[in-house]
Amino acid sequence: MLPENPAHRPLERFWPYADLAEQPSEEELAAIHPELRRALFGANAMPFSITLVFPCFFGEGFARALELARASDEFQEVPNTRGVRYRARFFPGERPLKVRELYELIANVPDTEVLIDDRPLPYARELWLPLVWCLIK
Repeated sequence: MLPENPAHRPLERFWPYADLAEQPSEEELAAIHPELRRALFGANAMPFSITLVFPCFFGEGFARALELARASDEFQEVPNTRGVRYRARFFPGERPLKVRELYELIANVPDTEVLIDDRPLPYARELWLPLVWCLIK
């Protein structure tokens, strides 16, 4: 309860947070994890894609792997408790050679993942990637 004669006038604006936009920006939507995006917005009509996810590793190939990953169609650096993981998504087109070159650099790195349409499918390394290699002329 306020006293009869208050000593100061309360501010009209008392919300302690900054004004936030009601809708996320394009950058925020692009940074959403694909599974969360699918859960929030439903399946989208994106073309077939292969995503290579790998952690930071020591060796001469890391700089080249990071360069190839950044040249992919979609690139994200995802921080987690163990460091940073790099996500490089490749869409169909003239990319099979780049996918193979990047995969050869990161194939033996522990915790490397191959995702088909952003999902870990069985035999992604043993079946899907060799099928993509067949597209190389």
